[in-house]
Amino acid sequence: MRLSGMAEAHYNNLQMLNFNDYTIDQYLAMLIDQEWNHRQERKINTLKSKAKFKDQASVLNIDYQHPRNLDRNLFDRLASLDFIKRHENVIITGPTGCGKSYLAQALGTHACEMIFKTAYYNTARLMDEIKLSKLQGDYLKLLKRIQNIDLLILDDFGLTALDKDQRQALFDIVEHKYDNASIIFNSQIPVAEWHALIGEDTIADAILDRIVYSSHRIELSGETMRKRKLNN
Repeated sequence: MRLSGMAEAHYNNLQMLNFNDYTIDQYLAMLIDQEWNHRQERKINTLKSKAKFKDQASVLNIDYQHPRNLDRNLFDRLASLDFIKRHENVIITGPTGCGKSYLAQALGTHACEMIFKTAYYNTARLMDEIKLSKLQGDYLKLLKRIQNIDLLILDDFGLTALDKDQRQALFDIVEHKYDNASIIFNSQIPVAEWHALIGEDTIADAILDRIVYSSHRIELSGETMRKRKLNN
């Protein structure tokens, strides 16, 4: 029956002679609880593995002391993950080294812990993967995999302008996610400059209309945090 959580709990109780303090009903209830916890932990670990995070990040380890214009109240609200339940987006902008990726991955890791399907992508690598999938005839399969994600994290968005195929792929992703799921965008580029990076006015307008107006904004500033780590 693959009740490995129950089996492990029962074995441990036999070793420690803990079962004498329970009635049969209490003991069975305890084993069922252990099995449920075991399955949840296994599911969470699988979700984190599939998300392919670059760093091990946690909402409990956010640095609010570094002067980078991070609003703790706003981030705490985001950490409640209500934005995922409401299918809203998050846009994190700021200079390199200010912790944008860590913040996004901390939210993504927490989302996995709350059993939301999450995926982390470097935007340029995702675009390369999309280009390859089109050559191999797997584009729709890749798109479907992305569409099944509750929270998509696009890191380093906008470092290079999009070509025609990339622009269409971004539109396909954003169009499906709109009112169905959430996206976190990390970018060194201010949102005001995204229109030109996306290119082709009609598609750029359609993409930004779906991204920006249903988003929470974190606009970081200040000195790189990497310099601080080196000094420590």
